[in-house]
Order: sequence, then C-alpha cells, then structure tokens
Amino acid sequence: MELRHLVSFLAIAEELHFGRAAARLHLSQPSLSQQLQRLERNLGVELVARTSHDVRLTAAGRAFETEARSIISQMNKATHTAREVAAGRTGVVRVGYNFPGGQHVVPVAMTKMAADYPDVSVNLVEQRTGPQLAALVSGDLDVAIVYGRPSSPEIASKRLFRVPLVAVVGNGHMWAGRGGIPFGELARQQCVLFAREKSPAMYDAIHAAAEASGITLTVAHEVDDPSATAIVVSVKPLVGFASVSRGLHIGSVVGGPRPTPVQLYDPVPTLDLYVAWRAANEAPLVDLFLEYVEASRPFQIPTYRAPETRVRR
Repeated sequence: MELRHLVSFLAIAEELHFGRAAARLHLSQPSLSQQLQRLERNLGVELVARTSHDVRLTAAGRAFETEARSIISQMNKATHTAREVAAGRTGVVRVGYNFPGGQHVVPVAMTKMAADYPDVSVNLVEQRTGPQLAALVSGDLDVAIVYGRPSSPEIASKRLFRVPLVAVVGNGHMWAGRGGIPFGELARQQCVLFAREKSPAMYDAIHAAAEASGITLTVAHEVDDPSATAIVVSVKPLVGFASVSRGLHIGSVVGGPRPTPVQLYDPVPTLDLYVAWRAANEAPLVDLFLEYVEASRPFQIPTYRAPETRVRR
C-alpha cells in the first residue's frame, strides 16, 4: 500500500467525483482510477461504487476512510515533527545543573527560550559535577552546568562566572553569627567533606585554600549530598562547605536548628562555573539551549565582600 493511494482515495471520498478529485490532485482521471484500483486490489475489497450517474463509498469504503484519515494525519504530524526537530524548534534537551546553575543560569535561559520556542521541552536533573560529566559522556545528558573546566577531550565547555565558597555551621557552633573567618582557623575545626570524584573542582579549591593557609584539614565526616551536609553540621559541631549561592538559600532542618553560612577569607576559596556539552554534538536543540545560556548574561550572582583584615606586625 502506498501513501499516495490513500491520498487519492481520500480526495475521491471528499469530492465523490473523479474529475474534480483528479483536478485537485493534478492527475489525469485515468491515473486516479488506476491508483484506486491498485488500492482496492491490495485490500481485497471494493471501496468506491460508481455508475454513470454517481460516485459513492461502499460500507467498506466509509470504514476505511476514517482509518485512512488517521494514517494521513499521523504521517503529516510525523513529517512536521521531524522537520521541527531538525530545525531545532521542537523536541527535548536534557540539562544537568548544580545549585548555582539552578539559581542563576537555568531559570533565565529556560524563560527566554520558552518565549521563542514553546514546543521545546527541557528535562532537568540536579547533580554534583562528577555524575553530570559521566552522564554527559554516556549520552544521558545533553548539557551540564558544572564546577571547573572539564578536562576530557570529549567535552567542550565555556566559563560562565566565578563562585565564592562559604563555610556552613550549625547555630550552636562557635562560628555562628561571626561576619567572617580566616581560612586558617579551620586548622582547629573538624570538617564535613565529600569524595573528590563527586566534585573535583570544588574539592581541589577547598584543599588549595588550606594549602595557601599553611594548614591541613581534618575531615571527620564524608557526605556526598549537599543537603545531608546541612543536616550533619546542624546536629554536630562540624564545618561544611557550600557555594555562596547555596549558603544564602540553605534551608531549615526539620526538627533541628537551622544551619548558617559563614564567609571565609584570607584566602577566599572560589570556583568557576562552566556550561559543558559533548564536543561531537550535532543536535540543533543543544546549540539552541547554549545560545540562550549565553543570552542570559550578565548573571545575577550574590555579591561577596570579605571582612577587612588587620595588618600583622
């Protein structure tokens, strides 16, 4: 069965006149009749009954007309969808992000894109940098918003902005309420950290600040989930770390005290946020999303002002 035979049959069903149907399809009347005959032979039933006076559909023809319209409609929809996807005007783009990305990049980019391309869907997943990059390489993500420039040659990236890190402590901690803490004071504290593979750039930034301060961190607890870090420091006298974005939005812990951010300085540990994608990408939707990320500049990130320090004599 050929699609053109269905189109010809529907023209006959609508016109109930071979001459008008043939003219509508820019066919000769004999060609139209031949297409109908081939269709009827394929089906093994008569669809159209005609006499010298009129043309009408048989019972089988009326039943087939309904199904034929559905087939043509689905085919038109499939054609339209394929063309829209190829042009980057519809489809799904899968985006991973971390907390600063979710606060300052994704909402603005999605708002701008939705206004211009309402048929494009964005599937979101919040993850640390390590899992995002693994998902990007495996093809489970199309775009990732991560800490640090990815080193893999399979991944292309572009820097977005710099993020300061803060300490996170419970309200009962001796640092709670202080305007800022020199990083070197962490030498006398026990810390909550995470496995390096979860967020290599953040892990390295924290240890680089410790090295610059001439101290070694004491890691008493390892937690891979940022929300779990907030819970742990709320109930234990430990120090965790978070981006200034997460620190300012840190939520209350049900049934317990509210964790609080404390600025770190001398030095201020910082991270660069990058948007990343597969270097071999050929999907128009990925390019489209990246364009809207770029159009979202300048990003409204929290300001950070380190406390003034005294000159040591």
